[in-house]
Amino acid sequence: MSRTLITIGIIIVILGLIWPWVQKSGIGRLPGDIFIERDNFRFYFPITTSIIVSLIVTLLFWLFRK
Repeated sequence: MSRTLITIGIIIVILGLIWPWVQKSGIGRLPGDIFIERDNFRFYFPITTSIIVSLIVTLLFWLFRK
């Protein structure tokens, strides 16, 4: 259990360090993400981004398990 928590912590630190470059790459505005903006209303639902992040996290957990 402690090895898993340490691994998750390291992953979170790495993501925190590379986050400024990720934002500049436009990964939060992929085709398929829903973004509605009106006068006093803004709605953003990142469907495609969520799927990609889920696939990456699943792959990382699969690789660490082996």
